Amino acid sequence: MLRYKVNILEELKKAGYSSYRMRQEKVLAESTLQRIREGSPTITLESIGVICNILRCQPGDLVEWVDD
Repeated sequence: MLRYKVNILEELKKAGYSSYRMRQEKVLAESTLQRIREGSPTITLESIGVICNILRCQPGDLVEWVDD
C-alpha cells in the first residue's frame, strides 16, 4: 500500500501555497486537495509532478510503499 511520507499540504503551505491559493490559481483541483487531506494516495502523476515542482523534490520524497 502507498502512503504519504510527509504532510503534503503542510509542506506546500511552507512553500507559500495555501489551499486557497492553489484553488484560486488552479494549481491543483479541489478533488485532488481533498484526496490529499484524506490521505488517499490516488492522485495523478500530473498532480505529483506539480507538487514535486513546487517543493523541488522527487516523488519518493512524498510517498512510500509499505507492506500490508
